[in-house]
Amino acid sequence: MLGKLFGRGEDRSAGDPPALAPRKGKHGVSTLRALGDPRVLALVEAADAGDWAAVKEGLAPFDLGREQAVLGQLAVVDGVEEWIVRAADEDEEHRAAALLISGARHVHWGWEARTSARAVDVSREQWQVFHERLRIAEEHLLEAAELRPDWITPWRHLLTSGRGMSVPDSVKEARLEAGLRRDPLNLDIHLEWISQLQPRWGGQPGQALEFAREAFAAAPDGHRLGCVIAMAYVEQWVESDNGDCLQDPRIRTELREAAERSILHHAYERRLGWHGDYNMFAMALSLAGSSKASNVFRELDGVFTEWPWTFMADPQKAYARFRKAF
Repeated sequence: MLGKLFGRGEDRSAGDPPALAPRKGKHGVSTLRALGDPRVLALVEAADAGDWAAVKEGLAPFDLGREQAVLGQLAVVDGVEEWIVRAADEDEEHRAAALLISGARHVHWGWEARTSARAVDVSREQWQVFHERLRIAEEHLLEAAELRPDWITPWRHLLTSGRGMSVPDSVKEARLEAGLRRDPLNLDIHLEWISQLQPRWGGQPGQALEFAREAFAAAPDGHRLGCVIAMAYVEQWVESDNGDCLQDPRIRTELREAAERSILHHAYERRLGWHGDYNMFAMALSLAGSSKASNVFRELDGVFTEWPWTFMADPQKAYARFRKAF
């Protein structure tokens, strides 16, 4: 049974357990527990308890090396860092999986120490902890990638840690190529590079949008890669001093067409984590003032994901305001 953890995973389009009911939060906004999947909830609870045997069993239906949504749920569990390295050392058969979880956790834990403050406002002690945790993450992710050269998720997190560690551009590009070589249409790899191309990380204005357009042009209709267009524009808004910078008919048209060819296309498959795809478009279309946002909010039915709304001062309030407006 545990072989699925390191292989293809399973087709979850049929026979899934009933979804977890969303939790009502502030402003009439709902949030999902564990992606709305009871299997993921059991997995998170096992990780929280430090039960490696139960974590392995819980991972059986999923492909950890390719499914960022599931790995992301483990990365945010407080305390995983206290026992996961021991699991890697004691369980040689599943060492790669334990190292991958550890690496993802240390990346998230590192950014928690740094916080989202501007670089000039981060203390020397915070920088020290940040880099210490990222160094551990890099070591574990690189070994996981070496042990399982078919996996994609280590490269996604190595892009994040590399950005924080300010590794040379050649290293960043090599990691991007490694991820795309394993899956040329992987959304998570593309989204990491969209972030990397922002001026605040050394990119040039317009680079991210150009990259997003080229990537999505190569994707088939109904592919979630259309989210790169949405996030390129959200990031453009973040970088701009003008809150109305997306209020342009050409931008509205491009975002509408991207939504219609990706998440709103009949071929789009609502797999685990699909609410995140919709939230990216909901925010981008809202910022652009596109009426197409109403279609996206209607499908979400009030379900909110923190990303990318964390760019807003009060994420849930912003979601509710835009939802009501459209």
